[in-house]
Amino acid sequence: MIPRYSRPEMVKIWEPENRFRIWFEIEAHACDAQAALGVIPKEAAKAVWERGKWDIARIDEIERETKHDVIAFLTNLAEHVGPEARFVHQGMTSSDVLDTCLSVQLTQAADLLLADLDLLLAALERRAREHKRTPTIGRSHGIHAEPTSFGLKLATHYAAFKRNRDRLAAARADVATCAISGAVGTFATIDPAVEEHVAKKMGLTPETISTQVIPRDRHAAFFAAMAITASSIENLAIEIRHLQRSEVREAEEYFSPGQKGSSAMPHKRNPVLTENVTGIARVVRAAVIPALENVALWHERDISHSSVERLNGPDATVALDFALARMTSVIDKLVVYPENMRRNLDALGGLHYSQRVMLALTQAGLSREDSYKAVQRNAMAAWENRRDFRAELEKDEELAKLLPKAQLDGLFDPDFYLRNVDVVFARVFGKA
Repeated sequence: MIPRYSRPEMVKIWEPENRFRIWFEIEAHACDAQAALGVIPKEAAKAVWERGKWDIARIDEIERETKHDVIAFLTNLAEHVGPEARFVHQGMTSSDVLDTCLSVQLTQAADLLLADLDLLLAALERRAREHKRTPTIGRSHGIHAEPTSFGLKLATHYAAFKRNRDRLAAARADVATCAISGAVGTFATIDPAVEEHVAKKMGLTPETISTQVIPRDRHAAFFAAMAITASSIENLAIEIRHLQRSEVREAEEYFSPGQKGSSAMPHKRNPVLTENVTGIARVVRAAVIPALENVALWHERDISHSSVERLNGPDATVALDFALARMTSVIDKLVVYPENMRRNLDALGGLHYSQRVMLALTQAGLSREDSYKAVQRNAMAAWENRRDFRAELEKDEELAKLLPKAQLDGLFDPDFYLRNVDVVFARVFGKA
């Protein structure tokens, strides 16, 4: 991932230094377990911990000859450890190291993403409570429907990101497995106790059954959870982008002092941050199909998944980390215009009360079909001629007999639509 869309803490997870440190810990913990079983001398295991070092440039140099990254690492490690290094990697295969390392890296990445989600959830809850009763028009198909509150809009997105957090936490648990089972996963050359020991030390659980690799359905679920989270980011971003349109202007991204919106038009204040995360969401989702295709490997193992994961693992996690942080900042600083919400709410002359009028007519004895026709007749007259909906109703002699003026007063009440906001908020955020 390019630096423009990267944050240092997530990037460090995928840098060679962290990868080789994890490789070393896997090998060193395995040596401890082997020594406890009497397979290798205890002095050898101790020597690995005491003298174990690695040099990235030297590993790269060796790999240019061997064309094998794990062998290059083990060769460089042996250069530091000395003769005792012959006991390192006893009975193990490269995938034992690579797959267990990837599990650790994905759990590290998941922990950062979960922390990101917690910050976004906190921002959404704070702004939702702030605008709990700020009335605004709800839209379906982009067309005015009935009133809602801006707080309810944000609460909807909060609930989605809460589900995303639950999904990602489950995916983290699912991918946090360790495989130290030998060439084709039979434990023929290494005791299962070694896997159990390494798993415990690395914060993982032993893989139920591995071939030469950890089953890739686990990884596919992880990338799918990230992709759904990215889609939720885009969903929220699109809402803000629509609300920032000049014709709407109900909310907009914070425009900082000195910021420029256009090289040609000095007046422009564009929703660049939410457009940016909309694009990043596409990149994160693009990792899903390759992750799903990685599930199908030849027999006990091939390496068709390897190149995919070397690209997708860093890129998807780094991109999602950046997008979550950016969206949190957008919500924290979002500029909201309640007066414009009220203006837009009233823009169609009260047409959003049409359902209430129709239901009142059914209660007054008119059939639903006739009620719908009568209300629609007046609504279309108001719509097409830019008239006041209530005025049209009052002129309709047929309806005037069923709905006296005093009753109409009660129907045209914007507070009616927010009467159960507390119920919804309790469901979303809890009783407090």
